[in-house]
Amino acid sequence: MALSQVDDARLRALVQQAERALAAGQPVESTRLLAQAQAVAPEHPLVLNAEAVHALRSGDGNAARERLERAIEQDNRNPAFWVNLATALRTLGLPDQEMTALKRALAIEPRHLLALLQKASLLTLLGKPREAAGIYHCALATIPPGAQLPPSLKPAVERAVTAVRENNEALHTFLSERLRETRALHPRTDQQRFDHCLDALLGRRRIFTPQPTFMHFPHVPHYEFYPRELFPWLAPVEAATPEIRAEFERVFAEDQDRLVPYIAYPEGVPLDQWKELNHSRRWSAFYLWREGAAVADQLARCPRTAAVLETTPRADVPGHAPTAFFSVLDAHSHIPPHTGVTNTRLTVHVPLVIPGECSFRVGSDRREWRLGEAWAFDDTIEHEAWNDSEVPRAILIFDIWNPYLSEAERQLVRSATAAIAEYYGGRAPGAGDA
Repeated sequence: MALSQVDDARLRALVQQAERALAAGQPVESTRLLAQAQAVAPEHPLVLNAEAVHALRSGDGNAARERLERAIEQDNRNPAFWVNLATALRTLGLPDQEMTALKRALAIEPRHLLALLQKASLLTLLGKPREAAGIYHCALATIPPGAQLPPSLKPAVERAVTAVRENNEALHTFLSERLRETRALHPRTDQQRFDHCLDALLGRRRIFTPQPTFMHFPHVPHYEFYPRELFPWLAPVEAATPEIRAEFERVFAEDQDRLVPYIAYPEGVPLDQWKELNHSRRWSAFYLWREGAAVADQLARCPRTAAVLETTPRADVPGHAPTAFFSVLDAHSHIPPHTGVTNTRLTVHVPLVIPGECSFRVGSDRREWRLGEAWAFDDTIEHEAWNDSEVPRAILIFDIWNPYLSEAERQLVRSATAAIAEYYGGRAPGAGDA
């Protein structure tokens, strides 16, 4: 039976007061307040959750689990219920079910601090300290600077800080060994910039803007749009615009099923500015190269574009670069402010279909795309795009090496990225495409 507005408000107030009393070390008062809430609605999910918390305090994991499962049957969208269920399952020694409960909590609220801390703790218990360190890092990132944490949370946060620091030190030792051979190939090359890059990656030194999501290479000039004279190959690329555009128009007309959303994050990942575009064809891509591998059948559809790409100094990091694709932004669509993964590369735009009212901002520099005028920019500086026209806008996008990196530094970046991916057993964290 649904509660009246007055009874619902009274029940919520009683439960909140009971929780505060319990947290303040007043179990008798908490029990008294909870009894009043039980009298109002004994099967209300908030009451069941409060009863479960009391059961957990007294060490009765089975009772807590039973009440939380009843609460979740009525309301499975409250992340606190899932976190408390995970805690009950921890006391019962059921790690697989605990992980499932924590994943459900994080699918509802990806930045839920308690869920992140407990997930990292569980990974540590399961003998996965590296995965745990990554989750601890995410947990710490949710805490605003200067935030006053409840005393009950401080031990867990301190464990998180320690775990992240120890993981960074372990990764530093790992990389030192993996990079020794690559460093030895270049004994007369100044590697200070790379050392700064690696120290920043490991949290040993701080770097201010640009703001990449993965690897920041220091002491290179920070341009929003890079000077054209650095790219003598750019003019021939621009000259090929009509042929590239013709190939794009053909695949756009004939291969619509191969255009995929550029933003495609899985459930449980904080979306921030990407919520509206996630899994949306409003910003779509026809890939020619993706994460270092040619998309052979699609590349074969565009032989002239493929030949032009071969003339450019494309970034080549196995498993990560190059990436090249036709980018389509629908009419009246906006790509929100964001930053890319690393300033060891630059991004090139070749305008193909520009209907007007299409603009692009990098840092403080906002420009209009113009047919036949390409540019290279540092995508680790905040940038965004608009198509305010009535038809789609299309450009060719590909990545190139930052021209200020020496060949030795490029090789070190390749080796470091591969080693970091190896360390984590797959892909280097933060080294996505956006």
